[in-house]
Amino acid sequence: MPDLQGRFSLDTKRIMITGANGYLGRAMAMGLAEMGASVILNGRNRQPLELFAAELCEMGFNAEPAVFDVNDGQAIGAWFDQFAHQPLHGLVNNAYTGGSGSVETAHEEEYRNSFEVCLVSAHRLLRCALPGLREAVVECGSASVVNIASMYGMVSPDQKIYKSKRAANPPFYGAAKAALLQWTRYSACEFGCEGIRVNAISPGPFPSDEIKATNPEFVETLANKVPMGRVGCSAEMQGPLTFLMSDASSYVNGANLVVDGGWTCW
Repeated sequence: MPDLQGRFSLDTKRIMITGANGYLGRAMAMGLAEMGASVILNGRNRQPLELFAAELCEMGFNAEPAVFDVNDGQAIGAWFDQFAHQPLHGLVNNAYTGGSGSVETAHEEEYRNSFEVCLVSAHRLLRCALPGLREAVVECGSASVVNIASMYGMVSPDQKIYKSKRAANPPFYGAAKAALLQWTRYSACEFGCEGIRVNAISPGPFPSDEIKATNPEFVETLANKVPMGRVGCSAEMQGPLTFLMSDASSYVNGANLVVDGGWTCW
């Protein structure tokens, strides 16, 4: 077994991350690239992905865009068919879209959309990625899937911190993320015997730069609910993800790594 530093390295690994151009997605992709991975950036819009890939390449990293909608099974299949015999060492299911609201204000369709993007798309991607993940196991003995869940898949939002029910973190978000955590455990049991590990990361409060700039009072309220007394910075997702993607976590399977500053501890 190589030394610990070597086990944390992602050199020669090909890793796909969905939702790569979002706030956390960009930071996680940057961290994977910095650790040596060849990063495959997924999203629906070609231009921003190509710009991001070019930015990473200019920094001396390896990156390429993979433009498809995670809700489009045919598009996913067509993309993976191009690389059927290439190893895929890692998959990060990060894509999500949704709004705000409460049980009283939410519509049924919002639940369906949330589950489709969060859970069903993860299922589609893993199914299509299996040949590449298995090739990675043949090549180097392991592959890793990481699902980006949420602390709200574990606990409920405090609705008192929101201005109204329509502005609250919505029930369909937490329900979909909770389902993703259970699907993570199921997948870990199914594929662990093949050397394909499946884990999750549950981020806590990581408000975007835009929210920090436009709603500092809300950010302060979030910070006051964290034992560490502050919200998270997007770069703080890089270390946990690198760990789960690397051989340093070779015996970690079916786990949920909570990155929330202690929010869910009290």
